[in-house]
Amino acid sequence: MNPTNLKYHPKHMWAKIDGDVATIGITDFAQKKLKNIVFIELPKAGQKAEQGRKIGTIESVKSVSELISPVSGEVIEINEELLNTPEIVNSHPYDKGWIAKIKLNTREARKEAEKLLSASEYEKEAA
Repeated sequence: MNPTNLKYHPKHMWAKIDGDVATIGITDFAQKKLKNIVFIELPKAGQKAEQGRKIGTIESVKSVSELISPVSGEVIEINEELLNTPEIVNSHPYDKGWIAKIKLNTREARKEAEKLLSASEYEKEAA
């Protein structure tokens, strides 16, 4: 069950919108598909993020996948703990395993974020 206080992108990313900042990460569905996560290429602070575009990669013992930004804006913080312990995403995808914080710095970015999927809509998509 996905947290209902989050919004979801069809590419298995979530966003927690708090004012004009979105904390983002991968969904439980995605981490289960990847299995043992061994490396995450995080975006850089100051990097521009565009909804639906790659902002990094996530590597498991099985494969490498792109991290797709669920929102547009500017990366203002990354979860540096993931650089040394990327497996946190496997055990805590919705809290300690967050990937980055993105400032929704335009009206258009805020409108895009509002159009993300609800938990129930995402669950139908991911099924």
